[in-house]
Amino acid sequence: MNKKLVTFHLNEAHEQLRATLAEMSRDDDYGSGEFVVEMQHLYYHLNTAWNAREASDAEAEPGSDELFNR
Repeated sequence: MNKKLVTFHLNEAHEQLRATLAEMSRDDDYGSGEFVVEMQHLYYHLNTAWNAREASDAEAEPGSDELFNR
């Protein structure tokens, strides 16, 4: 397992979830539009952590369209 890649994306997902919860708590006008955008970002990181868990370091290079598309 590529722990470096998985850890990076899980940390990003964690930060996104914390930010989303904080924003929802403090903004009375928080709506579906904001929620959709933030959940897409969260899902991107969770999905990448899971689907790229066996990626090599070379495959995991930033900007690797091949890895992203897989």
